[in-house]
Amino acid sequence: MDWRDTGILLSSRRHGETSAILEIFTPGHGRHMGVLRGGASRKIAPSLQPGAQLDVAWRARLEDHMGAWTVEPQRSRAATAMSDRLTLAGLNAVVSLLSFCLPERETHAALYTRTEQLLDLMGEADVWPLAYLNWEMALLDAMGFGLDLSACAVTGINEPLDFVSPRTGRAVSAVGAGDWAARLLPLPPVLLGRGPAPDSEILGGLRTTGHFLETRIANGLRDRPLPPARALFLDRLARRTG
Repeated sequence: MDWRDTGILLSSRRHGETSAILEIFTPGHGRHMGVLRGGASRKIAPSLQPGAQLDVAWRARLEDHMGAWTVEPQRSRAATAMSDRLTLAGLNAVVSLLSFCLPERETHAALYTRTEQLLDLMGEADVWPLAYLNWEMALLDAMGFGLDLSACAVTGINEPLDFVSPRTGRAVSAVGAGDWAARLLPLPPVLLGRGPAPDSEILGGLRTTGHFLETRIANGLRDRPLPPARALFLDRLARRTG
């Protein structure tokens, strides 16, 4: 078994004296693991930072074996990520959530494209938090838990929409919510693609996406808490908001 692809490095950990186990997200083969011989060497290890874009080849005797990588670095995102704390926290949130959420070897080509586009926006501080929020929406959709914000789940009208049901992920209007409004999640205009998207609204949107990441994936599928990297990113964004 062998194949070649491009990919985003999610994690690298030392394996033995000189090798490393790489976790890479590819468009054609999903989240994949493999051993890179010599991956702990001084020559290649600095290139194996989370978020790095790699040209990869994977080979194994049998498909269910871990297999071995050969990699060629295409571009590093480390310098951009290290430019400020918010950017670095955002990168760590992305790779941690992908590692946490995606089943191994399950293809998600559309999500891969969205992820590569998001990482290429790093360093553009004015637009990146909004792009990240939209990426979390795409992640939920890829995992089968996408939000339906097209119309009120109670009345059927498509505006104004003010809340999201924490149970169904569907939009709810103020009229439809009635006395239940306090139990619903916020639906800021930014989640509908409207308005100037201030950080305060983005944080409100992330509260909503975070609820479904936690209840549907962390508790429902993985039975363990979300990676702390996501909470750190939200904390950094909240500090910028003031």
